Amino acid sequence: MRSQPWQTLPDRFPRLLRRQRLAAAVRAFFAARGYTEVETPYAVAAPGEEVHLRARPAGDKWLNTSPEFAMKKLLAGGSGPIFQLARVWRDEPWSDTHAPEFTMLEWYSLGADMQALMDETFALLRATLPPEVSCRGITTRLDEPEFLTVAEAFQRYVGADVLATADDAPALAAQAGAKLREGEDWEDLFFRLLLERIEPHLGRERPTFLTHWPAAQAALARKCPDDPRVAERFELYVCGIELANAFVELTDAEEQRARFIADRARRHALYGEDWPMDEEFLTAVAALPACSGIALGFDRLAMLATGAARIADVLWLP
Repeated sequence: MRSQPWQTLPDRFPRLLRRQRLAAAVRAFFAARGYTEVETPYAVAAPGEEVHLRARPAGDKWLNTSPEFAMKKLLAGGSGPIFQLARVWRDEPWSDTHAPEFTMLEWYSLGADMQALMDETFALLRATLPPEVSCRGITTRLDEPEFLTVAEAFQRYVGADVLATADDAPALAAQAGAKLREGEDWEDLFFRLLLERIEPHLGRERPTFLTHWPAAQAALARKCPDDPRVAERFELYVCGIELANAFVELTDAEEQRARFIADRARRHALYGEDWPMDEEFLTAVAALPACSGIALGFDRLAMLATGAARIADVLWLP
């Protein structure tokens, strides 16, 4: 007979206590840097605008998939630098590293460029984790991170020029020596190659910041001033686990609206109608100060802190 989640509590309790100390360390880190902790609603009118977003309905609203829209409204109102340990929902299957309901650590730094945010993120890791972490059979030392652009990663591990082949799936497939699957477009192939050939090499001996994503894969990020083919976005990998996703935030409301309209058209074509556009958010974008923001999976951070093999092992009641 399968054990109930509460019956496994004694086995998980030491990791859960470590999780609580981790949360306290995170709060102390941001307090020392002048951040204000905020709370935003869990039930929202619009949970996001990603094409493949899987949101969970909550009456006439939706459970939020990220506190990003709400926190940016606070930034537009003059909150200053803020952070939140938010409960979020993404209606995707359970796995060893994903729970449909999880805790996200999200923060926004005013005036920070991408390098400054990466430096702060790495400082958070060093302040809250031991110098060496082991998780799911991989050990990573937190000495000095690797910085790798998406274009460099594709050249190194796929043998393809991902920017020169943008929006040309057959060209990318040919360079990668991959067979294009039926109905597979460039974006589908991009993420298949990323998952199968690149991610297995990232964040192993040392943390990896994967930077400068193709502009089409960063709907809320600012394009690089010196190369509009890419956006100021990075992801962080530690012990082979994708830990965080970050942007230098777009503050052009008209460009943001145009991106949303394009993404909504694709999402509706694939999945049907959903929620109305968050006009309040678009108004806030026009008032945003220059800032960078990051979403970090707190449960995954707890996995690194405790060496847990499964995300369920660091949840109070999975």
